Amino acid sequence: MLQTLRLLEPGIAVVTNRVGDLLAHTSGFAAVTSATGLLDAEAPNLTRYVFTDPRARAFFADWTAVADEQAFDLWLGPAVENSEWFTAELAPVAGAEFTSRLNSTVVPPRGVLRLNHPGGRSLRLTRETLELAQDSQQLVVFLPADEETARVVAELHQQAAGQLRVVSATRARSVV
Repeated sequence: MLQTLRLLEPGIAVVTNRVGDLLAHTSGFAAVTSATGLLDAEAPNLTRYVFTDPRARAFFADWTAVADEQAFDLWLGPAVENSEWFTAELAPVAGAEFTSRLNSTVVPPRGVLRLNHPGGRSLRLTRETLELAQDSQQLVVFLPADEETARVVAELHQQAAGQLRVVSATRARSVV
């Protein structure tokens, strides 16, 4: 998986698991999410960010749809560790916005992802997902949905020089 991610550099791509841990990401992903708070934690987690960080509601133009997606992904990949994590750690801090979505079995539509970058720029990204069922992981590649987004992504990438990041060697071993 890391070899594939390296080939996508400097594009916008991320490897996650079912609970939303960001296991590895490209510099393009870091540029698009810069100053949003998503990557601030030592072990970034998209699900925790969506439900507990107030900046997520501003960053995701369609926050409700993103919240539905994150909760559904937890339901889709039930495992003992997932259940323990969201029962013990996430539910108490995320509250009703999270727990009310947990039992939904309706597949949320995953259309164009609309983002409001803190720099005042709007982005529209389509998503292509490669599921790795045996590892309960997914590679998500984000593509600009229009020319304006492509221009903004290029500008953001120039401003935030970076490289592929493996968040945790321990957690990412199964990504390889």
